[in-house]
Amino acid sequence: MAAAEPAKRRPRADGGTARRRPTGDRAAPSRSGGAAGAIRSAVEQLGTLLGRVPESVSAIRPTDDGWEADVEVLELERVPETTSVMATYRVTLDKKGDLVAYERKRRYTRGQIDRR
Repeated sequence: MAAAEPAKRRPRADGGTARRRPTGDRAAPSRSGGAAGAIRSAVEQLGTLLGRVPESVSAIRPTDDGWEADVEVLELERVPETTSVMATYRVTLDKKGDLVAYERKRRYTRGQIDRR
């Protein structure tokens, strides 16, 4: 299987390339450095509160007050792995990247596929 191609960069006037940056007055946590920093912050802080290591982040979005992220967490490990119980947590971070709220939005088995 071929590896995925890296994200394309927009050419700059000076011949180099630059990543496209979002416009507007959206929040970017100063201590955590934009969306990537917000993800790291959400994973770290939620893991500390739950006492479990989050497995992935399935969504991240800027808000007027900071960031919101959906974080996937293994809640109950079972054999086979496809029957393990997972949960999606909605995490709210302020502009500094501090966790201000979280709630469990959904529980499901690891092998479950969403039907739409």
